[in-house]
Amino acid sequence: MLPVLLDLKYIKIYTFGVFLVLAFFWGSFVLWKNVRLTSQKEDEIFDGLFLSVAGGLLFGRIIYVALNFEKFGFDILKFILINGYPGLSIYGALFGAFLTLYLYSLLKKINFKDIADYFITPLLIALTFGKLGSFFSGSEIGTKTKFLLSIKYSGYDGLRHLTSFYEAVLLALGAYISYRLIFAVRKDKYAKGFVFYFFCWYFALTYILFDKIKANPLYLASYSFNKVASATLLLIFTIYFLYYFRNSIINYGRAAYKKITKKFTGAFGERGKKATKTDRGSEKK
Repeated sequence: MLPVLLDLKYIKIYTFGVFLVLAFFWGSFVLWKNVRLTSQKEDEIFDGLFLSVAGGLLFGRIIYVALNFEKFGFDILKFILINGYPGLSIYGALFGAFLTLYLYSLLKKINFKDIADYFITPLLIALTFGKLGSFFSGSEIGTKTKFLLSIKYSGYDGLRHLTSFYEAVLLALGAYISYRLIFAVRKDKYAKGFVFYFFCWYFALTYILFDKIKANPLYLASYSFNKVASATLLLIFTIYFLYYFRNSIINYGRAAYKKITKKFTGAFGERGKKATKTDRGSEKK
């Protein structure tokens, strides 16, 4: 892995930092493209973006420090100096970003659901670049494995899972799906806010899938914080989608039941006809 992309003696350019810049650039560009589809003012949306990023960084840092309080204590400098004492909670950052965006939408008297969906694809693209940065810089380490797809991390023994790379692939797929869902929402196939709810469910699913093969997770008591948060969100939004699509599920179940019973009825009917013909043949004899 390559934590430092370019060392100019006086200045070091870090790999993860480069990918964060790419994440912000491409995320902002896609957000701009999405906003052009709406009647929202671009300057207001981007003001919301910058405030959300600030809120996300603040909350992500607070949650990380709280979960690692034994390392930070009440030392404010350790909290501020993120280069010397790195670490952010991804769930804390997402919560802070969306909370900030929600409060901003209230301030500007904008319906949160009118804009939230258009932030999801850019967010997933940014997260994809962030995960790729984690992979190439070696900042997120997988557990030991004998699996064919594995890699050797500097400073760690044994071959390890490509956890952050797997997550990047799934998040990129999620970005594509969310982009298609935006147009479905615009055609009134789904309600406003549907893409936001999809993100909450999909991101939780992605994280819980790979939590067991991550080294050095954040802990809440004796449990993985990300696993607890992912399981909670996954349960809540799975119930929401089951309720949202209840009519479709019921209709599909009824159609499947009719199809199955029709096959069974037909099969038994044919057997009954054959049995009747046999009985008639024996009677004639």
